[in-house]
Amino acid sequence: MGNDRTKIVCRTTNHRLMQALKVPKLNRYPHFFTTLGILKIALRSSYRYLVGSGGTNNRLVSEKPLSIDKNPYRESHRMKKQTFFILLHFLICLSFGQSDDAILKTLHTDLERIYAQDQITGFSVAIVNQDGIVFEKGLGYADRQAGKKYTENTVQNIASISKTFIGIALLKAEELGKLHLDDPVNDYLDFKVINPHFPDVPITIRHLATHTSSIKDAPEYESKGYILRKENNGDAKVNKNFRPPAELMVLSHFLEEILSDSGAWYKKKNFLKNAPGELFEYSNIGAGLAALVLEEATGVPFNEFTASFIFKPLGMSDSGWFLDEVNFSNYSKLYSDTEKEMAPYQLVNYPDGGLITSSHDLGLYLTELISGFNGTGNILTDESYEKLFTPYLTAKNFKERNESVYNDEYNMGIFMGISAHGQIGHTGGDPGVATYMFFNTKTRIGKILMVNTDIDKEGVKEFSAVWKKLEEYETKF
Repeated sequence: MGNDRTKIVCRTTNHRLMQALKVPKLNRYPHFFTTLGILKIALRSSYRYLVGSGGTNNRLVSEKPLSIDKNPYRESHRMKKQTFFILLHFLICLSFGQSDDAILKTLHTDLERIYAQDQITGFSVAIVNQDGIVFEKGLGYADRQAGKKYTENTVQNIASISKTFIGIALLKAEELGKLHLDDPVNDYLDFKVINPHFPDVPITIRHLATHTSSIKDAPEYESKGYILRKENNGDAKVNKNFRPPAELMVLSHFLEEILSDSGAWYKKKNFLKNAPGELFEYSNIGAGLAALVLEEATGVPFNEFTASFIFKPLGMSDSGWFLDEVNFSNYSKLYSDTEKEMAPYQLVNYPDGGLITSSHDLGLYLTELISGFNGTGNILTDESYEKLFTPYLTAKNFKERNESVYNDEYNMGIFMGISAHGQIGHTGGDPGVATYMFFNTKTRIGKILMVNTDIDKEGVKEFSAVWKKLEEYETKF
C-alpha cells in the first residue's frame, strides 16, 4: 500500500510536490528525520554539481559563438539541472512513501483493535481523494463458519448509497437528450402517478430526485419488497417481512400496485397531503420510480444503463445489481448478529438499495464524485455535476432538519445527500447491512465504511469508532 501511495505522489506535478512539502508534521512521521537528512546531503551535492565551482574552467569555450540550441555549456547545464530535479522528485517521493507506510500500519492496527470489540462480523473501509484510493482494508469475516476473510474486494449490498447511482444515471440520460429533470413522470410511464390531494400538480423527475414528490413509503414497501432467494434457509434468521421466492415481481408491477389508483395496494394515504415539490419526505418508492422513468425514457434496463455509463467507465468490475452480475466467490454473507446468519434476500425495488459492490469499487466511484465536484469528472459534464451537487431545498421544505455532521437529509442534490457541515454522500441500512459514504467539500477527502451485520446498540459503538478513526486519519496522508 505504501508503494501504491508513493506512485500516486510521484505522478503529481512539481507544483503539487512543493505544496506537499508543507504537509508533514514531524511528530507524525517517524521516518522523516532520517529521510530529511539524506535529502539535505543529496541536494547539497546535486546543487554543487549543478553550479560547479565557478570560473571559466567549468565552461566549454569556443572561438566561434554558438547558437543557444547548439551551445555545449547550455546542454550540459540543462542536463545537470534535470538531474537535480529528478533527484529532488525521487527523494520527496521516497520520504512520503516511508511516512505513509508508517501511518497505514498504525491505522490498520487501530482498526484491528476496534474490531476486537467483536460487535461486527466483517467490514471494509476506504479513504480516497481525487487522485484515487489512499487507504483500503477489510477486517473480520465474509463467512465466519468457513473462515472466509472480509477484504476490500468483498462484495455485498450497500443499501441506500445505491440511490446516488440513480442520480448519476438520470443526469447522464439528460445529457443524452432522453429526458429532462423537470419533465412530469407521467410523460414516460405506462400508468399514471397522481397525488390524489393535488391532482392538478404534476410530479416531476426532480421531485423524485430531491425526495419532494409527496410519495410516501407504503407499508407494502417492506411487507412485499424483501424476497428470499431460496425456500429453505436452515437456521438463518428470516425477518418477518421476508416473502417467499415465488412472490418476486418486476419493478414496474410492484410500483404500479402501490401508486396507480387501480393498483391492489393503492391508498390515498400513500401520498402526503402536501403538493409535489413542497415538502421533503424521504421515499424509497420514489427512488424506484425514478429508475423506472429512466428505463422508459431510454429503452434500456436500469441495471444495464448503470453498467454501461458508470461501472465500466470507472473500472468497477465487482459491481452489479444482481448476483449473476458480480463474482459470487467474493460475496459476503449477511449477519443478524456476529454469529447468526441472515437469510439471503433480494429487493423488488432494487434501485433504491440493491447495489452489490465492494469498498474498492465504491472507492473508485467516490474518487469520481470528488473529481466531479472539483470540475475534473469523467462520466458527466461539469454542468451535470453542478446539478448533482446543487442543494435544491430550503428550510420551508422541511418540518424539521437533521443537522448532524454525517447525514443525507439536511439538503438534497440529485439523489445526493448534503449535510449542514459540508459533507456530501449517503448512508445506507438494510437487514444485515450498514454503510456510510461521504466526502468533505473543504478537504476533498472521502471515506467509506461497509458492514455485513445488523447494528444493535453495541454495534453502533463499534461502527462509530471505526468511522471516527477514519476521520482522525483522513488528513494524515
